[in-house]
Amino acid sequence: SIKMDLLHSNGVLIIQHLQRDYRAYQDFLNFMSHVGDPRNIFSIYFPLWFQLNQVVGTKMIWVAVIGDWFNLIFKWILFGHRPYWWVQETMIYPNQSSPCLEQFPITCETGPGSPSGHAMGSSCVWYVMVTAALSYTVRWKDKSAVTLHRLTWSFLWSIFWIIQISVCISRVFIATHFPHQVVLGVFAGILVAEVFEHTPAIQTASLRMYIKTNLFLFLFALGFYLSLKLLDIDLLWSVPKAKKWCANPDWINIDTTPFAGLVRNLGALFGLGLGINSEMFITSCKGKNSCKISFRILCIAASLATLQLYNFVKIPTHTEYLFYILSFCKSAAMPLTVVALVPYCVHSLMRTTEKKLN
Repeated sequence: SIKMDLLHSNGVLIIQHLQRDYRAYQDFLNFMSHVGDPRNIFSIYFPLWFQLNQVVGTKMIWVAVIGDWFNLIFKWILFGHRPYWWVQETMIYPNQSSPCLEQFPITCETGPGSPSGHAMGSSCVWYVMVTAALSYTVRWKDKSAVTLHRLTWSFLWSIFWIIQISVCISRVFIATHFPHQVVLGVFAGILVAEVFEHTPAIQTASLRMYIKTNLFLFLFALGFYLSLKLLDIDLLWSVPKAKKWCANPDWINIDTTPFAGLVRNLGALFGLGLGINSEMFITSCKGKNSCKISFRILCIAASLATLQLYNFVKIPTHTEYLFYILSFCKSAAMPLTVVALVPYCVHSLMRTTEKKLN
């Protein structure tokens, strides 16, 4: 406990230094925090990659969902505090002279702080993208191509670490994580992504396998929560702390609670399984149009545009259980749209156009 208090107090000093000396970069750091938001995986990265390479897109969803599930379990086990409430409750500062940490609209996360979900989600999905891009260049055999591969390798991994470091600094800057929490998140995300580099079975998983995986993840998390609750250990202990010490009650969002993230991810995995095993996917993405560049570009553009419309669908938050159900449905609809609905519509449009031309 003393060592952890020392780690936290040193982290507070780093946060104060960032908030004081990096004020000019506030907008950039807030932007990088949004870049690391795991929800971007489903609304931006996945639609792009799935239409370019279905293997990579499928792996990206699995990595994101399983990684975030492990993040939830680790959060429940580690009981990590967040800086913005820890400084208000710790007794290590004399005469109640707790440091003043500035809060922002994205500061008041309600779940435990360790490891960082943003850092973990960002590192795992960018690891998948970088390794996927390098898998194309590694096949080049001639001498000049090998040199180009090495340059590309250095460039992409440099971009990877620049993004991860920026996301980590941004999360520390807004006082929602301590430095050790973001570092742990980055390396945990890389580990999860590396495991899925050697798990080809996900590419041929049936709908039954997707449903079984969803049930296992949900029942394990729920059973873990209920078991500890029987032992009088409340895994939602962080929610009242967040509500108590957040500078603005409007910044508290039910979407950041532990179970909200779980439901969102399970919905995305179910939607992917439903889409990949649908007749619409087989007709469109396995047909002759799937090899055409024009088909893929239209699918990317239509998918990104359609998913942005989902942002206008506001889920009511007055009833918690209703929120979870609707959140699951909305999350399932997003990959289903990318995998099946949009490609099928584009395929039908192209086929109709070809018939008219003939």
